[in-house]
Amino acid sequence: MPPIVGVIGGGQLARMMIPRAIELGIELRVLAESEGMSAKLAATAVGNYTDADTVLAFARDVDVITFDHEHVPQGVLAQLVEAGVSVHPGPAPLAVAQDKILMRQELTRLGLPVPEWASVSTPAELDEFLAANGGRVIVKTPRGGYDGKGVRVVSAASDVADWFEAGNPLLVEELVSFTRELAQLAARSPSGEVALWPLVESIQQDGVCAEVIAPAPSLTGSLADAAATIARTVVDELGVTGVLAVELFETSDGRLLINELAMRPHNSGHWTMDGAVTSQFEQHLRAVLDLPLGATDARSPWTVMINVLGGPASGTIADRYPAAFANQPTAKFHEYGKAPRPGRKVGHVNVSGDDLDDVVYRARAAAAILKD
Repeated sequence: MPPIVGVIGGGQLARMMIPRAIELGIELRVLAESEGMSAKLAATAVGNYTDADTVLAFARDVDVITFDHEHVPQGVLAQLVEAGVSVHPGPAPLAVAQDKILMRQELTRLGLPVPEWASVSTPAELDEFLAANGGRVIVKTPRGGYDGKGVRVVSAASDVADWFEAGNPLLVEELVSFTRELAQLAARSPSGEVALWPLVESIQQDGVCAEVIAPAPSLTGSLADAAATIARTVVDELGVTGVLAVELFETSDGRLLINELAMRPHNSGHWTMDGAVTSQFEQHLRAVLDLPLGATDARSPWTVMINVLGGPASGTIADRYPAAFANQPTAKFHEYGKAPRPGRKVGHVNVSGDDLDDVVYRARAAAAILKD
């Protein structure tokens, strides 16, 4: 019998696991939040992932449970483990990804580089942090934020008065002066095997990842080694299983600071679908099933990933394919089956080659045809 992997969450990450599962002869089942989601091709169930009975029923006949997102409540995860279900990543590392304050606490405990931070529960505490950190800081809601949501640059406690009204602590961090954002993707199996892809540069647009360049340009060996050490420490010390993305700031003096962790396949790793020997989606399946991990070498000197944000103003992405395919025959197109909406990730484009300027041009040109 082929192994059965159950994925909680029906978004594009689950969707992009489907081709790899088919190639490997793995049966993939998806618990989608609603009908017609991105991973509908493998959605064997639709239900509420916060309801323990629903999740337990979905997990009854699978070999392992993994995730399209990190939002399954800890109580539900605990019941899965108690019922003998193999869960990867497990509840303990997922708790770190679910709560940004806990994330900062754990990274600090491990001695890893993070921005100056504090947990604040009152406007007075935030004012004190503001005064000690230049009068302008970043405030984040500890739970639920992504793609720029739940993040504000503030210069006074009144800027987040509505968040304080909820009565929950907030994470406040120094406003880091960085030269660029980087991401280190890693994978770890339950047996402890670890594999890392090349360090990449990510370019943001309104708090959303817009472009990824693999490998990161002008990369020194010491910087790559530092990022790899950080990722290995995180996956080993926190017991992460599956794919992990460590989002990093590079400062003007050459230091790395950890911005966020994502314990699942990640936007910064979409380039691996066409640009690496083993994609992050295949590797995630291998890892959660405790199979030997694949090689992570780049197939070309450069690969550039461009997100298609928003989609075309009229018609569908498929309507643009004739023009896009003819104009950029070397581009690889990935569509998510999602309705266009301003700022929404509806697909991405990968282009590989020997000359970075040419690769960037071709990738941007291909993506532009799909969204303009």
